[in-house]
Amino acid sequence: MNKYWFFVGMTCLLELAWVFGFTTADKWWHWGLVGIVIVVDFLFFSKACEGLPTGTVYAMFAAVGSIGTVLMDVYLFGGSIDFAKLFFIGLLIVGVISLKIADQQIEDGEKS
Repeated sequence: MNKYWFFVGMTCLLELAWVFGFTTADKWWHWGLVGIVIVVDFLFFSKACEGLPTGTVYAMFAAVGSIGTVLMDVYLFGGSIDFAKLFFIGLLIVGVISLKIADQQIEDGEKS
């Protein structure tokens, strides 16, 4: 596993942090922290794209952000979950896995 996956993981975690911040910020300095987290998040995102396909990085970023946001809504803010949400979360997961498989096949084809 290459070092760029570390940056993918960090960008996913930081995305959840700033989404949480959007929900809970109520003072100017909270918003300042959210802004800093967003800037650092996109720095990690761009670093991940240096060594991995941008489509894969973005798919992970979007999928983890979407899934994490739904889970935060349910477990931290008392939201509800239904079949439609579960279906589309599953669709996101399938999409991310499919992109990873497709990228791996392309990489394997370039090595041959």
